[in-house]
Amino acid sequence: MKRFTNLLLKEIKELVNAQLILSLLMMMAIFYFVGHLAKTEMKKAASTQKISVLDLDGSELSAGLSTGLKAANFAIEWSREKDPEAAVRAAKQGDTTLLLIIPQGFGESVARFEQKEISTYSFLRSFSIGGIRKSEILRALITATNGYLSDNVLRKKVPDVSPDILKRPIKTKDYVIVRDKMAEGSAAAVSGFVYSQGVFLPIILMMVIMYSSQMVISAIAMEKQNKTLETLLTVPIPRTSIVAAKMLAAGIVGLLSAVIYMVGMKSYMGGMMGEVRASAPVSAVIKQLGLTLTGNGYLLLGISLFLALLCGLAMATILGVLAEDFRSAQSLMLPIMLMIFIPYLLSFFADVNSLPLPVRLLILAIPFSHPFLATPNMMLGHYPAVLYGILYMAVVFLVLVVIAARIFSTDRVLTMKLRWGKKKIVL
Repeated sequence: MKRFTNLLLKEIKELVNAQLILSLLMMMAIFYFVGHLAKTEMKKAASTQKISVLDLDGSELSAGLSTGLKAANFAIEWSREKDPEAAVRAAKQGDTTLLLIIPQGFGESVARFEQKEISTYSFLRSFSIGGIRKSEILRALITATNGYLSDNVLRKKVPDVSPDILKRPIKTKDYVIVRDKMAEGSAAAVSGFVYSQGVFLPIILMMVIMYSSQMVISAIAMEKQNKTLETLLTVPIPRTSIVAAKMLAAGIVGLLSAVIYMVGMKSYMGGMMGEVRASAPVSAVIKQLGLTLTGNGYLLLGISLFLALLCGLAMATILGVLAEDFRSAQSLMLPIMLMIFIPYLLSFFADVNSLPLPVRLLILAIPFSHPFLATPNMMLGHYPAVLYGILYMAVVFLVLVVIAARIFSTDRVLTMKLRWGKKKIVL
């Protein structure tokens, strides 16, 4: 046991070098800086914004529109120009990003039930989210003003009936059913919340497997290139212990590195989107439908993630033996990357159960698919599918470990090479 511990510490020390630590620190700093900057810009976009207004009408209705602008957190800067073209030129030379022009006769036309255009000019001085948001707020305000005007007309024409009933005579009452539970709410809101809560899981899994697998392949390739693998194999320790130490060391370092990446990414996403929280009605619906994981559910999810990581490390160990040097090791990551990206991308927009049978079998044959499917399956009560996935990954891992152990138990571990130029494996 002591020899194995020393070997494990040796593998970890080789993986945790100054380059790795520096890259992780730099990535954390970049994520934090960009996230903080994005949060500042979003707050700036949500603060009081300046808008130039040219009111050529001067009616009570145009004054009401100006009041609505102030209520929408706009600071009005009245244009002193006398015609629209001059107002556009003046706004373009200034620092305003929005210009609203209310034409003459606007109030009278609306009073006669005639459509009258008002012009909005958005000066895109950048393509940031904040710049687009201002224009959308103005459009929403005009839509609300249209609703207000039509409600006033309907109240005058049909005083005994609510304008809302006249404009929307059909009212819907939405229910969501999951298994044997039902709750009143929007299916889009429920799906959106469940998706937002699970969006980081595929990213974490993808990063952990890719990062750890790359370290295993690169480490073995470097040992073959530097001829240190031959020395390691002469140490009086079982070859299976060498394989286990390499995989365990890469798993530990990869997991810690992925956690650091995810902390930084959370800071970045928090700045871009804010903290994802469900509103009180949606939380109540989620609770009624039972779309939350229990302690056993989290345990199964953890086991599924761990087995996927072990499968990735076992594959990486075998592929690393095929590498001739460090450069060729990078190309050997392609099979693992493909097997990760296929279920990763499908988890965002596709339902595996609705796919054609051959495609579904292909997806389920990839061991990394099962952790992506574990959370939705458990929320829908499909626990047998999760257990079968765990059993399948355990079998795949054992098979891969046996293959890796047999390779390391012979001298083929030193002679196996994958030469792309000759398109063949040399044993």
